[in-house]
Amino acid sequence: MKFNFEIDTSWCLEQLQKDGRITERDKMLIQTTHRQREQLKWHPLQWIANFNLPDQSHPQTALTLNRLCQWLSEKSQLPFYIIDPLKADVQALTNVMSQEFAMRNKILAVEIQNDQVLIATDQPFKSEWEANLERTLSPRKIQRVLLNPEQLQRYLVEYYQVSRAVSSSQKSSAYDRENKGVEALLQLGDSQNPDANDQHIVKLVDWVLQFAFEQSASDIHLEPRKDSGKVRFRIDGVLHTIYNMPANTLTAVISRIKILGRMNVAEKRKPQDGRLKTRTPKGQETELRLSTLPTAFGEKLVMRIFDPDVLVRSFQQLGFEGRLQDSWNQLTSHSHGIILVTGPTGSGKTTTLYSSLKQLATEQVNVCTIEDPIE
Repeated sequence: MKFNFEIDTSWCLEQLQKDGRITERDKMLIQTTHRQREQLKWHPLQWIANFNLPDQSHPQTALTLNRLCQWLSEKSQLPFYIIDPLKADVQALTNVMSQEFAMRNKILAVEIQNDQVLIATDQPFKSEWEANLERTLSPRKIQRVLLNPEQLQRYLVEYYQVSRAVSSSQKSSAYDRENKGVEALLQLGDSQNPDANDQHIVKLVDWVLQFAFEQSASDIHLEPRKDSGKVRFRIDGVLHTIYNMPANTLTAVISRIKILGRMNVAEKRKPQDGRLKTRTPKGQETELRLSTLPTAFGEKLVMRIFDPDVLVRSFQQLGFEGRLQDSWNQLTSHSHGIILVTGPTGSGKTTTLYSSLKQLATEQVNVCTIEDPIE
């Protein structure tokens, strides 16, 4: 049996009370509280979660948005789905339906399997869109899943913005994709490539950086391949492919980052180093080290994200203990000499040197470092 109605706050409160999850008093509190203008746009579950009420079936825990979603999932018998942004193939998911159709019905394709497509919604009892979509997706079936309204609102905008930026950057150039073999390096200066300052490219660069900060990535790899380029993040030492981007769009993205890092954009056949300062979504100032390398299919760029928190760590937090710290303090207190600090990427060379210099740079001493690039 298929329902077709939109759940509202009254329906949710009645059902929650009936299921023994809230009291009559809780229900009256929510119904009589005046909403601000921006809260009127919230999903009913977001509004209820805002009150942080105790869950009457488990009084020690609060009715958070996630808990309310799990309740609605059981109520509607729709599986509760959580988006893993690292596994999402944005291009394929946005090809399932148009942005207008997705926005109008507040639905989003979240996973494509061999025989079915998972379509997420935060309105489990609305299904008038299903018949139209089923016809276009045939022979694949539709599997409806419930999504946290905050995730739906965010990714419904983000996925289509990224996808549109990639396709718009393609349309803005009549780029010849044929015969792009190992000689691709010769074509990279082609004036028909998307411009690095094009607004779509600017949006893509912003999205890649924001996404990397959110996922606590330590490195961003932009790698051109024969037909398309890969955007990969290193998270906890493991590389994850985030996006497969058309080769010429990736070239423009790399050029944009080189401009921001004050590197020579015209030079594509020699390795270059640079640096870039930006702010994370939390407002922390952070630094990215840029390193380019020419490859058979174009220029590869690796960005190392320098965690701003490491700059405020003490020697104890870095693992210097007892005798090791005493020897290090003794070595660094000499008025002359040389200390070689070596080790693989991410082993703590820069952090150790930074902490040492911070300790040595007192009011009485003039400290000067010679670096290229400046770290």
